Amino acid sequence: MDFNRNDLCWCGSNKKYKKCHLEFDQKIQSYANKGCITPPRELIKNAEQIEGIRASAKINTEVLDLVAKNIRIGMSTEDIDVLVHDYTVSKGAIPAPLNFEGFPKSCCTSINDEICHGIPDKNVILKEGDIINVDVSTIYNGYYSDASRMFIIGEAHEDLKKLVRVSKECLDLALEAAKPWGFLGDIGEACQKHAEANGYSVVREFGGHGVGIEFHEDPFVAHVGKKGTDMLLVPGMIFTIEPMINMGKPNLFVDADNDWTALTEDGYPSSQWEYTILITETGNEILTH
Repeated sequence: MDFNRNDLCWCGSNKKYKKCHLEFDQKIQSYANKGCITPPRELIKNAEQIEGIRASAKINTEVLDLVAKNIRIGMSTEDIDVLVHDYTVSKGAIPAPLNFEGFPKSCCTSINDEICHGIPDKNVILKEGDIINVDVSTIYNGYYSDASRMFIIGEAHEDLKKLVRVSKECLDLALEAAKPWGFLGDIGEACQKHAEANGYSVVREFGGHGVGIEFHEDPFVAHVGKKGTDMLLVPGMIFTIEPMINMGKPNLFVDADNDWTALTEDGYPSSQWEYTILITETGNEILTH
């Protein structure tokens, strides 16, 4: 709907539109007039929603901190899942992956050549030299948050350590590129350039996503792209950045046995880190990491 200057603002602030989001909307419209893809209002979180998502994100980070303190050689990925589930529930929250579209566990544990959506299993035991991504998502008071970290188990090969390091650098460079009144393409270019400069490839089929009111919202956040293209970034948008960086080629396949786990087609390792971020007036804020 259109708002008159003296109407209450659409964001729920109880301020008049002219004193709240009128100038903001006019600025977005100026980009739309130039042919830019602009976010609809439903992708712009209000103050109440941001605080709810921030509370969920706090628990989500605590869960990953707990995993970091406990992960070790000889642990099963099922043990990780139990840690995640029990801590999340103890905080009055819900593990978002559990039963999501039939996913059977409370987190994703993706080892070595598994790109994402690895399913925790009592028979999968962490061993010296493994690299593993633990992806945790939390629902708290109806609000969603999402982040993942890489862990090196014991002493890994230098090539694996470099892959893990560079994939984190891709994430951090993407974070630097995520600025208000910039574009999603800025994020994609930052990831892609750094990965490819190091001889790696970037997974195309999966990307970041809006999050907060639902588990997966628009926009899709590609980790390849060109600066100045794709959707305009504006304050109040919340989404994940989660580049999946392959040591070999970007091609993947999904395990036919469980219809979830994505693996590299060439068997080379993959590494991923993920933040949920908020675009602010002056830059961005990491909500969970």
